[in-house]
Amino acid sequence: MSDVAALLHAGLLVSDLARARAFYESVLGLTPYPNRPELPYPGEWYDLGGGQQLHLMGLPNPDAASIRPEHGGRDRHIALAVRDMAALKYRLDAAGVKYTASKSGRAALFCRDPDSNTLEFVEMR
Repeated sequence: MSDVAALLHAGLLVSDLARARAFYESVLGLTPYPNRPELPYPGEWYDLGGGQQLHLMGLPNPDAASIRPEHGGRDRHIALAVRDMAALKYRLDAAGVKYTASKSGRAALFCRDPDSNTLEFVEMR
């Protein structure tokens, strides 16, 4: 049995915190977590429920020039549960965010944030 009990947070590098916040808050509808610890760089935390958080870190990306696969499912990514895939698609379309459907046929889609971090969304019923 593993000593690992849960994923507590995922950290993503962002080059422009204001632009990233606009995406995560306006497009995805996340709310900033008010108890972000004091860190020596800018960032934002979002509570995802169940004790899990998403951490945006305003730090240089060491592999910003790397070429990313077109489909996010073939790239490193984090998967987030959504309650209403149609509503998410509507918000992504309205914001001009491109996305691809899961190649497995599941009710899931992939998109990239403004810094090309890949996000997978899986509909949970």
